[in-house]
Amino acid sequence: MNKNLIALAVAAATFSGAASAATVYSDDTSSLAIGGRVEARALLSENAKNENAPLVTQQTSNDVTDISRVRVNIDAKTQIADGVQGIGYFEREFNADSSNDENRYIYAGVNSDKYGQIVYGKADGSLGMLTDFTDIMAYAGSVVGGTKLAVADRTSNNLAYAGTFNNLTFKANYVFDGAAYNDDATSAKFGQKTNQSGFSTAAKYTVGDTGLALGLGYAQQKDQTAANNAVNQTSKQTFAVASYTVGDLYFGGLYKYGHRDATNLVTNDLTDSQGYEFAAAYTMGKAVFTTTYGFMKDERNTSGAYDELANAVSVDGTYYFNSNFRTYASYTYNMLDKNKVGKVAASDQVVLGARYDF
Repeated sequence: MNKNLIALAVAAATFSGAASAATVYSDDTSSLAIGGRVEARALLSENAKNENAPLVTQQTSNDVTDISRVRVNIDAKTQIADGVQGIGYFEREFNADSSNDENRYIYAGVNSDKYGQIVYGKADGSLGMLTDFTDIMAYAGSVVGGTKLAVADRTSNNLAYAGTFNNLTFKANYVFDGAAYNDDATSAKFGQKTNQSGFSTAAKYTVGDTGLALGLGYAQQKDQTAANNAVNQTSKQTFAVASYTVGDLYFGGLYKYGHRDATNLVTNDLTDSQGYEFAAAYTMGKAVFTTTYGFMKDERNTSGAYDELANAVSVDGTYYFNSNFRTYASYTYNMLDKNKVGKVAASDQVVLGARYDF
């Protein structure tokens, strides 16, 4: 039994290879490490949306889309006082379709061994720590947790704090009102601000050696330009999570309630939402098997329109040859009604992948 494999599975959504990063420079006060991953991924789906090219839609069941990617990160730190370090982190993702390449992280700040870490730049919001309870798949993401508000997810113009005190981890971040404007002269929203500002906060508590962990979080966001051309409207989300680990088994659960945080798949209107998700993982030697089920509905459905926003079950299996190399197969069964939400939103997916972390 290798308990580290279940830990890898649970952290799969955020694990970027930094744990195996190579230190390329080090002296008495400073260090620089380079890490990342190379991940080959083949997506098979009749009408799936290619996440690397969002405007491209597959048309037949014979289509295979290459959604391979590479991530490279640089992690630097230097001792600036006793128990205090100056830190900087950068990560870039390159996709098979280079039109969707992006800088995933760009931040710098100060870390205290005693009081925690504060950074500014493009960094994680606070709710990702909670959605990781169910976002454990090798490929398929959390259908409920993946709907986090922008200020609670990885975003720029972000001042973020994180600290761990014994069994308690606390995070808080604030995203500033930025200078982002619509520059499309043909748009009715030309010249209007397009960014979001707000805050999120979350806490996670591990109950001793019982295997139980609990978490709670909240996010609030001001949208400068809403879908209906209104401005300065507020969106809110509350997340509650729990997990239990016993031996080779892991169980996780998530509940979300949101105000103006989701889009109705039929009317395309901004709406309130409520959702829940369950996840489980089993480690057997070098193999990890995971499954999740997520459901989310429209809380403002008063017109009789179809109100399911998500309804899917995913299963996958991952084999870890060692800490650097793994292969996996993933399948998502989508239970949304394609006649109501469209073929793309209701598509099943099969993904085969191989990943090398460095």
